[in-house]
Amino acid sequence: MQYIASISYGKDSLAMLEIIKEHNLPLDRIVHAEIWATNTIHADLPPMIEFKNKADKIIKERYGIEVEHFKAPKTYNDYFYKVVEADTKNKSHIYGFPMIKGAWCNSKLKMSVLKSFDKQDITQYIGIAADEPKRFKKLTDRKKSPLVEYGITESQCREICEKLDLLSPIYETSMRGGCWFCHNQGVEQLRLLRKNYPEYWQMLLKWDNDSPVSFKPDGHSVHDYDKRFEYESLGLLPKVFRWKCVSELETKEKSTVFTKEKNT
Repeated sequence: MQYIASISYGKDSLAMLEIIKEHNLPLDRIVHAEIWATNTIHADLPPMIEFKNKADKIIKERYGIEVEHFKAPKTYNDYFYKVVEADTKNKSHIYGFPMIKGAWCNSKLKMSVLKSFDKQDITQYIGIAADEPKRFKKLTDRKKSPLVEYGITESQCREICEKLDLLSPIYETSMRGGCWFCHNQGVEQLRLLRKNYPEYWQMLLKWDNDSPVSFKPDGHSVHDYDKRFEYESLGLLPKVFRWKCVSELETKEKSTVFTKEKNT
């Protein structure tokens, strides 16, 4: 039997490594599924990439095992532009942004990689904390959580990571963990992405132009958010935000441009 720890670089999975060490549990390998936006652009923002490199060194020194990084054969961009072949209403259209339910990004870019370790002769350790009962359903005879087994909570995981200098920057700043292009991220994260990483924001706008489905389940596009943030920077939006305010300003802006063009 081979014992493999799957880590995400979040506090729970990194603290799990320490619990494995403290209780002398068998551990043969440590693996991580990497996601790429394109062949040359990582899905993680630079601070997270830097943290992973730092964490890998600490892990090797403390646990004597080198983290193995795996990635799917295709990137997010590859799947985004992949033409749907199944006989559905979306046949012959490109995938575009992932649908909220059953998002292809998670299944094809991450879970497909980790699924290769789901074999009879392998036991996987995963970072589910003792106070996350809703996630317990993921646990099986071959998929175990040392954190649950020894009653380690999320707050205790954070303490462990702080002590070992393994606390990800996502817990120290307002930076979000996960992919910078994720459709599940909130307004503040999108605002920061536009401000701090304009080159990534431009890529997101391009995908938005090409996608047959909206970026958000409520129908709002990346361009909608782009306009919102632009009007915010100009101080044109009220403190209590309403999308209709953006629409009204955009209509007024178009009307002004039309009037100027007509008079020239």
